[in-house]
Amino acid sequence: MPMHPTAPDDRNGLIDAFDLCVQSIIDLGYSCRDEDFEVQTECPGWTVKDQIAHVVGAEKSFAGIARPPVAVPDYPHLTNDYARFVEVDVEARRGVTGRQIVAELAEFHPQRMAQLRATDADVDTVVGGFFGPDTTFGEHLRRRIVDAWVHEQDLRAALDRPGNLDSAGASVFTAEILGALPRIIARVAGVGPGHAVVIDATGPVLARGGVRIVTGEDGRPYGEALFSGNDRPEGEEQLDVTSIHLTTDALTRRAAGRRPVDEIHYSVTGDEETARRVLEALVVVTH
Repeated sequence: MPMHPTAPDDRNGLIDAFDLCVQSIIDLGYSCRDEDFEVQTECPGWTVKDQIAHVVGAEKSFAGIARPPVAVPDYPHLTNDYARFVEVDVEARRGVTGRQIVAELAEFHPQRMAQLRATDADVDTVVGGFFGPDTTFGEHLRRRIVDAWVHEQDLRAALDRPGNLDSAGASVFTAEILGALPRIIARVAGVGPGHAVVIDATGPVLARGGVRIVTGEDGRPYGEALFSGNDRPEGEEQLDVTSIHLTTDALTRRAAGRRPVDEIHYSVTGDEETARRVLEALVVVTH
């Protein structure tokens, strides 16, 4: 089943999707009362203000602006070096008011978008990877969309202002989740050969992704994507199929690691234990 709405895959579509995510964060920030900035979000350790501080700090870093040199305390939510690295931008703004941080993002965002739109890079152009190896411009934009959209949803959940679950950002993140299913189901969840698992997103983003587990030449199980156009002939093998049905909100909050399995609503056709293992493993965002 094709995804609806379809995730953008062209340069301008991806830039527009990112623009909408960040502008939505700015609008949410401007709507906050002073006390709203201190509300805890589903991202461990971060308030509404911290979320916005992360977004503006990350975008300035990607634009080549040096990060402020600050010491980061040993907060309980910092469980690895990557989390500590990301925390620098938040820590640097802890003494700044929420309104000032929103204003900082609102002032910088048009400059950043002008910079992205002016570049000659296309989706396949190789660019430097700020957080690791070189990547393509298209993949860089997808990562930034996922990050910004997830944090936008963190803000919406904390402020009880739902929205943009049918946006291009939602579709980009849903596509990211479906693309990770072969690895997650075979290697992380440990579903064995002879089984297939289908994720059925029931909306507002409508999408379906599935994985058949087979044994590779090295004797290890690996996942083959279903509904890819390259499926094996029907009837070639008998499979135990488990289907997991859940909304865009439940799927993306779980895949962002924001809500435990017990706090999302889903239904299962097939084996409940297999579904539970897959959902426990279904995390594709580290912060």
